[in-house]
Amino acid sequence: MANEEPQISDIRSGLTAQFKDVDPEETSEWVESFDSLVETQGTERAQYIIRSLLQRAGAKSVGVPMVTTTDYVNTIPVDQEPAFPGNEQFERRYRAFIRWNAAVMVHRAQRPEISVGGHISTYAGAATLYEVGFNHFFRGQDHPGGGDQIFFQGHASPGMYARAFLEGRLGEDDLDAFRQEKSKKNGMPSYPHPRAMPEFWQFPTVSMGLGPMDAIYQAQNNRYLQNRGIKDTSDQQVWAFLGDGEMDEPESRGLLQLAANEKLDNLNFVINCNLQRLDGPVRGNGKIMQELEAFFRGAGWNVIKVVWGREWDALLEKDEDGALVDIMNQTPDGDYQTYKAESGAFVREHFFGKNPKTKEMVADMTDEEIWNLKRGGHDYKKVYAAYKQATEHKGQPTVILAHTVKGYGLGTHFEGRNATHQMKKLTLNDLKQFRDHLRIPITDEQLEANPYLPPYYHPGMDAPEIQYMMTRRHALGGFVPERRDRHTQLALPGDKAYEVAKRGSGKQQAATTMAFVRLLKDLMRDKEFGKRIVPVIPDEARTFGMDSFFPTAKIYNPKGQNYTSVDRELVLAYKESPQGQILHAGINEAGSMAAFIAAATSYSTHGEPLIPIYIFYSMFGFQRTGDSIWAAGDQMARGFLVGATAGRTTLTGEGLQHADGHSPLLALTNPAVVTYDPAYGYEIGHIMRDGLERMYGGNHPDPNVMYYITVYNEPILQPAEPEELDVEGLLKGIYLLAPAKIDGPRAQLLASGVAVPWAMEAQQILAEEWGVSADVWSVTSWTELRRDGVEAEREALTNLGQEPRVPFIAQQLAGATGPIVASTDYVTALPDSVRQFVPNEWATLGADEFGFADTRAAARRYYKIDAHSMVVKTLQMLGRRGEVDASLAQKAFEKYDLNNVNAGTSGNAGGDA
Repeated sequence: MANEEPQISDIRSGLTAQFKDVDPEETSEWVESFDSLVETQGTERAQYIIRSLLQRAGAKSVGVPMVTTTDYVNTIPVDQEPAFPGNEQFERRYRAFIRWNAAVMVHRAQRPEISVGGHISTYAGAATLYEVGFNHFFRGQDHPGGGDQIFFQGHASPGMYARAFLEGRLGEDDLDAFRQEKSKKNGMPSYPHPRAMPEFWQFPTVSMGLGPMDAIYQAQNNRYLQNRGIKDTSDQQVWAFLGDGEMDEPESRGLLQLAANEKLDNLNFVINCNLQRLDGPVRGNGKIMQELEAFFRGAGWNVIKVVWGREWDALLEKDEDGALVDIMNQTPDGDYQTYKAESGAFVREHFFGKNPKTKEMVADMTDEEIWNLKRGGHDYKKVYAAYKQATEHKGQPTVILAHTVKGYGLGTHFEGRNATHQMKKLTLNDLKQFRDHLRIPITDEQLEANPYLPPYYHPGMDAPEIQYMMTRRHALGGFVPERRDRHTQLALPGDKAYEVAKRGSGKQQAATTMAFVRLLKDLMRDKEFGKRIVPVIPDEARTFGMDSFFPTAKIYNPKGQNYTSVDRELVLAYKESPQGQILHAGINEAGSMAAFIAAATSYSTHGEPLIPIYIFYSMFGFQRTGDSIWAAGDQMARGFLVGATAGRTTLTGEGLQHADGHSPLLALTNPAVVTYDPAYGYEIGHIMRDGLERMYGGNHPDPNVMYYITVYNEPILQPAEPEELDVEGLLKGIYLLAPAKIDGPRAQLLASGVAVPWAMEAQQILAEEWGVSADVWSVTSWTELRRDGVEAEREALTNLGQEPRVPFIAQQLAGATGPIVASTDYVTALPDSVRQFVPNEWATLGADEFGFADTRAAARRYYKIDAHSMVVKTLQMLGRRGEVDASLAQKAFEKYDLNNVNAGTSGNAGGDA
C-alpha cells in the first residue's frame, strides 16, 4: 500500500530526518573533521570525543536523542580488536571433529530401530561461540578463581557431548546411548539435565526462558556469597547461551533490570542470533538483533554486536559513503535467512545489487568468495574480541549479540531452512558434503557401508590438536561442564532451636504462619548454622509477619541503603545492607524462584551450602512458577518452599485468584518435592528438622529434595507438643491426634492443616450430641502417603513371589473401624489420592469450585467442609450401615441449617492476617 510505513528504520538518517540542514557546507566540514580524527587517532579516541560532546550537549540543554540502536555492523572496530592468542589452525581442526561427531550422534540416534531424534542445527551454527569460550574463557572448578557457571543452550547439547568425547570423558558407547536413558546402561539425556547426569551438567536450560533469569540470579548469588563473607567469588563469571527466538519468552527479558541495577559485571549473555526460532524467522519483516540491542541497552546493559566476519572488513573499509551499511541496515531478517539458503550469485544480485555502488564493490569477487563472506558468530577473532571485552567491562552486565546461520556447514538442505530445527538426520549425500566441508578423514566406503551408522571420528589422544585442546582446558581449571557435590559440612541446629515450636502458643492465638516465622527466627539465631539460611521473600514480608527480620537480618542490597528510611525511628525499620541476609525480590515470584534455585544449589556450584527458605502466597507458587520448581528439581535444589496464606477458604477476603485449593496436588506431580500440610507449630518443627537432616545430615540416600510446607493465616491456639507424639507417623504423613473419648458407633475423621480444628470440633459434636465415637487423625502429608502407596503397589508388581508391603496409611489405620470422612481446605482430589489404599468406606469433603471473597465460616459452609458438614456426613454413612438411626443425618442437617452459609461457625472473618 502506498501509505504503508517501512518495516526497517534507516538508522543513520533517522537521527537527522526531523531537521533541515541549513548549512550543508558547514555540516560537511564537521563530518570531515570527525573522519580525520578516526583516521589519525583511531576509534577509541573518537568514542571519547563523541561522548564528551554528548555530555556537553546535555549541560547546554541541547536535545540529543538517546541512541539505543546502532548500525548493523560490529560494535568493536577493527582497530580495537585484540590479537587472537590461540592456535586457530588447531582450534578449527578439532572444532570440525566436534561438529562432525555432534551431527553423527544425532543422526545415529534417528536410525529406524531407535528413532529418538535430537537436534543437529543449533550446535552447527553455534560451534564457534562455544569453542572460543572453551579454549580461552570458560574456567573449570579447579581454577584458582573458583570456576565459571555456564548455562548452555539446551538444543546445543550434542556439541557438549561431542567435545567430551574428544576429551576422553565419554566413549562411543556413551554417544550411542544418546536419548536412551533407560534402555542403555549409560544412557544420556537429550538436554542439560543434572539429575540425569549428576557429574556432568550443572544447569537445566531447555525450558526456554528459564535460563536467562536463572543466570541473572546466579550472578547475584555469587555477589551475595561474596558480600556476606561466605566465599570469594570475585573472579567468577556467569555465561548464559541463549537463542534469539528464546528472547521472546517474557522470563527472558523481564528481569534484565536486576542485573543492571546491581551492576552484575560478572554476567555475560551470549545470544545466538541465527534469526530463526523453531518454525521460521524470529522477525522476518524486522531485525531481531537491532530490537534486542535497543532492549538491552535501554535496560542498562553493555551491548556488543558481532554481526560480520573478518571477510567483510575490507568491504566496510571501502564503504566511505555508507551505501553498504545502508543496505545492511535496511535488509530484513527474512532476506538474510534466504541468502544463506541460496548461493553467492543470488547474494550478488539480491543484496549487493540493491545499489550500483555496492554492486561495483564486489565486481572483482567470485560467487564463491561472496558466499564465503561469513557472519560474525562464525569468526574466531571477532568472537574472541567480544568475549574479551565483555569479561573486562566493569559496572554493567554484558550481552553479546552474535549473528550466525542455523545449520551452518550442514549443506543446502539444512542451512537457514525453516524446517532445520526439526531435521534430525542427513542423507548419504549430506554426510559426504558435510565430511568434505569439515575435511574429516572418513572414506566414501565407510559412509556407504551403512548410511544410518556413519563412524565417529577421533584422531587419538596423542594427536597434536587434542593435546592442544587438553592443555587449554588444564590451563583454564579443568573440564566444563562438570558438576560436583562436595561441600562444606554443616553443624545442624540442636534441640534448643526447636523449643519454640514444641511449646505452643499458650493462651495467645497464632496462625501456623506465625509459628513458622518464630521457628525460623530461632534457627537463624544459631551461631554457626544461622548465617546459612537465606530467606527469600517477594513483596509480602509484612503480610507474613516477617518485617521483624528487617532490623537484624537486613535486606540484601549490594549498594547498601543510601536514603533516609521513612520508618527509621520504628523498632521494625526497613534496613538494607550489602551484608543483608534476606533476598527481597519485590513483586516478582519468577525472580524469587530463580534466587531460590541459585541458593538451593550453592552446595554444588560453590561447595558452600545455603538453605533458602522461600515464603510466598501459596496460590502463586506451583501454579505460577511450576516450571521453575521443576527445573529446581532437575538441578537438585535443596531448600524449603513455604506456601503461606494457604487454603481455599482461609484467605477468603482476597477472592478467587488468591484462593489456593490445589497447590499440594500440583506439588505431588514434582518428584523432587516433599509436601506437608501441617496443622500445628510442633508439626512444623519436626518437618523442618527432618528436612534439614535429610538435605544436609549426610545420612539420607536422596538428599536432593525441596520441602513444600503450607501454612495458614488463621489464628488458633497452638497446642504444645503431645508427650507421646507419633513422630514417625507425623513425618510419614498421618498420625492419631485425638482418640475417641466415648464408646459408641465408630468413625474416623481425617484432616490436614487448617481443617484439623474442624475435625476436632466435629469429634466433640458427634460425641456430645449424637453419641458417636470418632478418632481424629492429622494427615500431615497426603502426597507422601500417596507416593508410599503407589510404591507399595509397584513393589508388589515387581516382586510377585513376596508378601506385598502394606502401605503406611493402611498400617496406621489398621484396627480403626468405621467409615472415614476426610476434609481439607483443598479440592477433593487431594484426599482421594490415598483412597485406594484404605479398605474403609470413604467420603471426601472438599472445596472444588472457584474461590470467592467472604467470611471463612460462610465459605466453609458453602463448600460443606466445616465441622458440621463432617458431622452430617459421618451420621449419613453410619446410618447407611445401620449403625445409627438413618434419620439422624436429616435431623442434624436441619439442626445445623447446613444449606445456610450464614449458619457456619468454623473459622472467623477472612482477609490478610
